[in-house]
Amino acid sequence: MTSLLRTEAHARAALLDVTGYTVHLDLDTGEETFESTSTIDFTCREPGGSTFLDLDAVRVHSITLNDDPIDPSRIDGRRLTLTDLPERCTLQVRATMAYSRDGQGLHRAVDHADGRHYVYGHLFLDAAPKVFACFDQPDLKAPYDVTVRAPQDWIVLGNGDPTRTSPGEWRLSTTKPLATYFVTVCAGPYVSVHDEHRGVPLGVHVRASLEDELREQAPQILEVTKQSFDYYDQLFGVPYEYGEYHQVFVPEFNAGAMENPGCVTFRDQYVFRGAYTRNDVMTRSSTIAHEMAHMWFGDMVTLRWWDDLWLNESFAEYMSHRTLDAATEFAESWVDFGIVRKLWGYGVEHTPSTHPVAGGEAPDAASALMNFDGISYAKGASVLRQLIAFIGDEAFVAGIRAYLAEHRHGNAAFADFLSAMERSSGTDLQDWAQAWLRTEGRDTIAVRLDERDSDGEVSSATVTVRSPQDHPAHRPHRVDVAGYAGEATVLTGETTAWAGQPATVEVTASGRPDVLVPNASDLTWAMVELDPATQAALPDHLASVPDDPARVVVWGALLDGVRTASVDPRHVHRVFMQAWPLERSLTILATVPRHLGPPVLSAVRQEEQDGIRADRAHAAQQVLDRHQPGSPESLVAARLLAATTSDTDLLRAWSHGEQLPVGLESDDDIRWAAVTRLVVLGEAGDREIDAVHEQDRTMSGDRNALRAKASAPTDAAKSWAWQQITEQTGRSNYELNFLATGFWRTSQRDLLEPYVDRYFADVPAMVQWVGEDALQRVAELTFPWPVVTPATRDAADAALARTDLSPAVRRAMVDARSHLDDALRSLERFAG
Repeated sequence: MTSLLRTEAHARAALLDVTGYTVHLDLDTGEETFESTSTIDFTCREPGGSTFLDLDAVRVHSITLNDDPIDPSRIDGRRLTLTDLPERCTLQVRATMAYSRDGQGLHRAVDHADGRHYVYGHLFLDAAPKVFACFDQPDLKAPYDVTVRAPQDWIVLGNGDPTRTSPGEWRLSTTKPLATYFVTVCAGPYVSVHDEHRGVPLGVHVRASLEDELREQAPQILEVTKQSFDYYDQLFGVPYEYGEYHQVFVPEFNAGAMENPGCVTFRDQYVFRGAYTRNDVMTRSSTIAHEMAHMWFGDMVTLRWWDDLWLNESFAEYMSHRTLDAATEFAESWVDFGIVRKLWGYGVEHTPSTHPVAGGEAPDAASALMNFDGISYAKGASVLRQLIAFIGDEAFVAGIRAYLAEHRHGNAAFADFLSAMERSSGTDLQDWAQAWLRTEGRDTIAVRLDERDSDGEVSSATVTVRSPQDHPAHRPHRVDVAGYAGEATVLTGETTAWAGQPATVEVTASGRPDVLVPNASDLTWAMVELDPATQAALPDHLASVPDDPARVVVWGALLDGVRTASVDPRHVHRVFMQAWPLERSLTILATVPRHLGPPVLSAVRQEEQDGIRADRAHAAQQVLDRHQPGSPESLVAARLLAATTSDTDLLRAWSHGEQLPVGLESDDDIRWAAVTRLVVLGEAGDREIDAVHEQDRTMSGDRNALRAKASAPTDAAKSWAWQQITEQTGRSNYELNFLATGFWRTSQRDLLEPYVDRYFADVPAMVQWVGEDALQRVAELTFPWPVVTPATRDAADAALARTDLSPAVRRAMVDARSHLDDALRSLERFAG
């Protein structure tokens, strides 16, 4: 598939002015395809000029330009060349399109709980031509008039306000100018909850089998929606302008959510089935606030080309946590940002495929897609926090308002945003932007106590910042330092530090700290280097540190230590065993095992891994014993216990729905965790899996059954699972992911070694039928990371020398290979 070049997009935008789209979709023609009729009105600024149309159809029935027919055989791949264009043009295309199974384009899913079908449009980044003929680039915005024919028991939602004009016929009101990748249509027998806020009709929608869960959870969803509306309206000074506001929780969604104006789509795992915690609700609330911020920043003002789209995500990521902290009950949102989002971004920064936040000029759309990662989201949001520290919040908000007002319903570039900030602050930000946004890499921050007053007490400290040798930069860091003894904060100080310029911090101290933490409030983006005394004290003292952000910083430093092979993974495991069961933040408690689990297991010898799992099961049991039955902490602990214990009696009871902890009695996911663990241990098989599946005939149950069957330690199970993943079996994006997570198990290394070479042969070929967005995730999950050997690394290097890898597969391999190298370095240094 040809990816749109930046130069092509620039030339087409210079030639054309698109004034409107009229799109009709007929979704009542079968389960495999739908009919699409597109009418595009546009003008050609240079009559006689040539350009091309984007179209990815199964069959093209007719094409006319100003009523003159164009032969469909002129289509080359996804492009139709248009020549000798008149000044005013009306182009119409009638075509048959295919529903997708990979989450891109118009995705169709079946809920086996009731046999009902659901459709949703996800047109990011370049999937719009799979739905309608268009000029597919972000800076050719235009209004849309959309009509839809659908089965009579379906509802239809989209960017415009929906009206049912007759049975099975729907019209969406004319939209504001939209980029092609924001267009969506959601259709199916969705169930809905409606409300209104300040004159804006609100709708929340989900598939019918989740109706009970929606009714119970909709009040909270609507509450945070209204709180976010109010906060943004006050902050931005520009009203929401997209009519009704619908939030549709759709099945098999590749991302967390998509900011389609007026009709945001979310993964439907955010409508929780079974047990869930406040932390889960906070994550969903953050996503709601994030997508709503895009209504202004991204939708109303759209970046001109994909390489600036990081700014949309960085801004929405920052705003979502700011909004939760300022306008909702979730005052702990910045703790969540630190332990969840920043650690994701730190992981990306550690890989060879890291890039500057402002990632440089992407030559084509496909390469730009590779930069939507933890740098674009978490690092960008962290940098915006540093910008506010540099120019002040008042100037920041004034700059946002000016930027939105100047480019309302149009396109802009990063330079326009930076210019608005310079004008509002009266500060030249070019050097700041060069250091923070245009240079990749993480500085390393350390602190030492160096002066005592006449009474022998510490009176100052020195903060040092080291810039990466291969990516030097002169970044200002606004950081604080804190020291802790027991549960007391015995030392505090704050400074601005620069690379290569040690900064003296005047500290307020009341004692000698056991744990000394630079960047203790987690305000900057940096690697933290803990002094040896602090490292040694962590098993006994980390749990008593009273500040949540400081504990987040320490856990991040330990994870970095494992990645860089500078800290023995066994020491990190000891810290986990002593500190984690006593953790007081639910967010940290729930997140740390996910972050530390795979890196620690892969960095120790195979014969040590079962002992580490047993220790984690013991830690989970400690938390269960320590907390009130049914508490959120107990739910987190029970899930970890089910994934790590070797107590087969307990696992069998839980898989049967017996003896379950309070609050999990009707939770299907805990039963799946238990039976899957039994399968991994060789203590259960298809009969036990089918028994659980019989009680959970839902989309989630179907996927969990696939994962459990792929987890079996037998040649037959692995052969079946690999065939299901890597051959064109019609599996959806989610089914592929669940099969992959079951396939690779660290305890099954000998069984899996033959699949190392097969990964490098079979997975790249999947590009023929799996879209890049979905394929990158599949390629990540199917990488043979449990086989931590030099031979696996050599096989990865040989594959990366190929020239036929798609960008998604190459990115996944590069990053996974670097994690493999981390584990090998750690084994070499510490395994003896």
